[in-house]
Amino acid sequence: MTMTTGEADKILSDNFAPWVLALNLSAESLGDDRATLRLPWSQALAREGGGLSGQALMAAADTATVIAVSAARGAFVPMTTVQQSTSFQRAVADSDVLIEAVLTKLGRRMAFADITMTAERSGELAARASTVYALLG
Repeated sequence: MTMTTGEADKILSDNFAPWVLALNLSAESLGDDRATLRLPWSQALAREGGGLSGQALMAAADTATVIAVSAARGAFVPMTTVQQSTSFQRAVADSDVLIEAVLTKLGRRMAFADITMTAERSGELAARASTVYALLG
């Protein structure tokens, strides 16, 4: 049974640091091997020049991976980032970003994901990331 967006939002509120919660991420959709989160546009997350900061996008990609793993396993389990690599393709200004994490492999102790970050207003790809997680529980 697929996790609901309400359950995913509860995982966010119960398990992440206040600075991650300040991103105001919310679950848009979930599947057996994926999660899509919304990163709402905020001037507070913009860098000089008005583009969304790369740090906010990287934190959102990292967080989306946790939700994708949780959805695949049916519940949150302790986990930690082992590796993350991010490539930025274009600046995002004045647009929410949809962060889709797709699990490429989920084992008993490790998870691998590819993440796309798309500016909702234009539909253009803003960044890509890949993550590797150690599953601790």
